Amino acid sequence: MNREDLKFTLSVLRRSLDGDAFSLVIRHTPLADVADELEVMTVADVAQLLQILQPADRTELFSHLPERQQDALLPALPRPVVVQLFETLPSDDRADLFNRLSEEAQAQLLPALAQVEREDILRLSAYPEGSVGSVVTSDYVSVKPDMTVREALEQIRSTAPDKETIYVIYVLNDERQLLGTLSLRELVLCSPDSRIGNLMRKEPVFAKAEWPRAQAAELIRRYDLLALPVINGGNRMIGIVTVDDAMDIEKEQDATQLARFGGTAAMGGPDLDIRESTLTLMYKTRVFWLAVLTFFGIITSTFVAAQEEILAEVIILAAFIAPIIDMGGNTGSQSATLVIRAMAMGELKLRWRDIGFVIKREIPIALALGVTIAILEAILAYFSKGVGYEVLMVVGLTMLIVTVLGGVIGALLPFAARRIGTDPATLSAPMITSIMDLLGVFIYFYIAYLFFGHLMG
Repeated sequence: MNREDLKFTLSVLRRSLDGDAFSLVIRHTPLADVADELEVMTVADVAQLLQILQPADRTELFSHLPERQQDALLPALPRPVVVQLFETLPSDDRADLFNRLSEEAQAQLLPALAQVEREDILRLSAYPEGSVGSVVTSDYVSVKPDMTVREALEQIRSTAPDKETIYVIYVLNDERQLLGTLSLRELVLCSPDSRIGNLMRKEPVFAKAEWPRAQAAELIRRYDLLALPVINGGNRMIGIVTVDDAMDIEKEQDATQLARFGGTAAMGGPDLDIRESTLTLMYKTRVFWLAVLTFFGIITSTFVAAQEEILAEVIILAAFIAPIIDMGGNTGSQSATLVIRAMAMGELKLRWRDIGFVIKREIPIALALGVTIAILEAILAYFSKGVGYEVLMVVGLTMLIVTVLGGVIGALLPFAARRIGTDPATLSAPMITSIMDLLGVFIYFYIAYLFFGHLMG
């Protein structure tokens, strides 16, 4: 059904509370669309609708709701429903949900859970936020190397309903150490009497639980995996990171990079969320970079004010200060964006070979851009302001130099940020603006003195 029909249907169900009809709706409608419509309803209404669903349908729908809404719904749901959700949600989702509860709510919930779920939640929730272990799900299929294909398929059939994915099977020994992997397709096509140990692919790609979770997403993308096995410090397999988890990680990374490149995170500080961040946190985080820019701005404006003598002789020079310093910042931001993207994709690393490659690529491009912009600026200045040859030369040469420097500095700043252990996106954008403002006016007035210095007594 289309979105308008869905909205009307949910409105009717909110009044009728017909569980069977609601189950039909969510089984024949993308759950993401249903979740979008529920997001605009009150917490009380959504809680009522969830309670009329069968447990499996309720869990499926709840897992598609945004975290903010999930957190608001838990206090509004009866205790048995909350317990059921924690027992049936995917293991990584319930661990995240558990970590967001208050200590008091956690203490009240744990005794109500079965021992298996309780131990699984405590194990997965113990990993730090941002680590691979924090996004692991323990709902995977494993077999032993001494099993036959027939025995392995029987085990998979008996355990598959509780697993998040069965397309990749993991071969573990008695100590739960990862020996190899094989796909369900390979298993189905092999002879029933073949031994798993003879069929498995040895030395599979894996991640360690303590690694940054972005590393898991990179491995999944690089090796085109459906799921990535995760091992702990004792080399025992604790779970998997699935491809949909990797997509969520990269989506969050993209949002984080965008926020940081916009100067909305202090170096090493938290990222801002317009819904969740407190006004105090938003103020402190944003004012940091604005203060840095103000400091550089004062230096720049002080230098410009000191050029009163030459500006008095050639007042038209003042009209070109803004476009010149803007061009350096804009060119630098373009270069930095390309380098940061390549770093995020794993294409560039902090090594001299990659730095040299970037410089060799950027210099000819920046020169071509500089010549183009310098000529364009000179032509526009001539026809719009009627300035003379010497002013055109000052403006054109400055534009050329500033554009080239902006491109090179913008390309190198992300490497410098990596070198000092800072997120490249956090440091690059504000620093490019500040550095190029300062360099732009220095270069501009230096060239201006070369051409017009003879006018001053």
